[in-house]
Amino acid sequence: MGLFNWKKKEEPKDIKPGTSNVKNIIAVASGKGGVGKSTVTTNMALMMAQKGMKVGVIEADLYGPTQPGLLGSQEPPKAVNGLIMPIEKDGVKFISMASINPSDEAMVVRAPIAIKAIQQFLGGVCWGELDFLFIDLPPGTGDIQLTLAQQARLSGAVIVTTPQKVAVNIAKKGLSMFKTVNVPILGIIENMSGMACAHCNEINTVFGKGGGAELAKNLNVPFLGEIPLDLLIMQGGDDGKAVVLRDEDSAAKKSFAKVCEKLVDELLQIEKNNKEVEPTQINVDGNQVKIKWNDGSLSELNSYDLRLACPCASCVDENTGKRILDPKSVALDISILGQRPVGRYGVTFNFSDGHNTGIYKYVNLKAMGMIGSKEGPSFSV
Repeated sequence: MGLFNWKKKEEPKDIKPGTSNVKNIIAVASGKGGVGKSTVTTNMALMMAQKGMKVGVIEADLYGPTQPGLLGSQEPPKAVNGLIMPIEKDGVKFISMASINPSDEAMVVRAPIAIKAIQQFLGGVCWGELDFLFIDLPPGTGDIQLTLAQQARLSGAVIVTTPQKVAVNIAKKGLSMFKTVNVPILGIIENMSGMACAHCNEINTVFGKGGGAELAKNLNVPFLGEIPLDLLIMQGGDDGKAVVLRDEDSAAKKSFAKVCEKLVDELLQIEKNNKEVEPTQINVDGNQVKIKWNDGSLSELNSYDLRLACPCASCVDENTGKRILDPKSVALDISILGQRPVGRYGVTFNFSDGHNTGIYKYVNLKAMGMIGSKEGPSFSV
């Protein structure tokens, strides 16, 4: 399978890899480590599975993977006819580097190899039909996050933070990254939000309270809810039985149920909004591009105008926003050889002059329509 050696097992040959049958792909992110992002991912996935949904988890944190421990399965993945089969536990399919490299040795790879591993987790794993595929991202805003934003058709992103100001300020950067690449923000979760005393049930705000809700309000994004500190959550990380699977009717379990309900509501709203700016069909015919949109409207664009409108750093100064591409350098008969979707927000075109680095946002393509000029249309990044 390229990067890894898989235990081979011959089974039916009609299995296909990839995420083409996944309804919703959700990135779970945080600006910094230690905020409980992976624990939140695990419990949301298990809660959705308990509600009868078909759920999967990709652990994209290759350097500090934890999902096998949180889900309580050290089983290695298998290969069927050369394709990767995800592990399944408590109704959740998952893939993690910790299942592939179970030793205590550090995973020491450079970014290009890490990105190939993530691409394999997306396209080489037989996910089958899923209602939700959660992607547990590493902290920060690096290559892995950008790769997933561009190559996975993300339905949206969930940002996890703790109440402290330092965590909230860094979470803001992660949120900003997703907005930059037009990935919808499904909401913010404030984890470790208060702790109930085991003796008197009084709530102690160990790390403060309200930082996540305030961030959501200030940035005008949904607030999905608060998850309290709970000893059962800690025990779940140790014994592989998550808090949402336990018999105890805990505050944390109730909070995860409410968070998941709000998450579904936000997904439905995002889906409704996307109908206006997502295409149902893109046809490329030489120097003409026809785009049919979800609302039934049609855009017709020519390759010359599109090439002049390229928003990449080679064509637009990143600091000033001024277009630096000389229109005279573009042939009038330039054509488009192909196109590739980028996430759920845009597309790249492969032009006959070899240029293929511009990401054209759907919202801009729709606004562009048949508009053009001698200097080339204005196209924001």
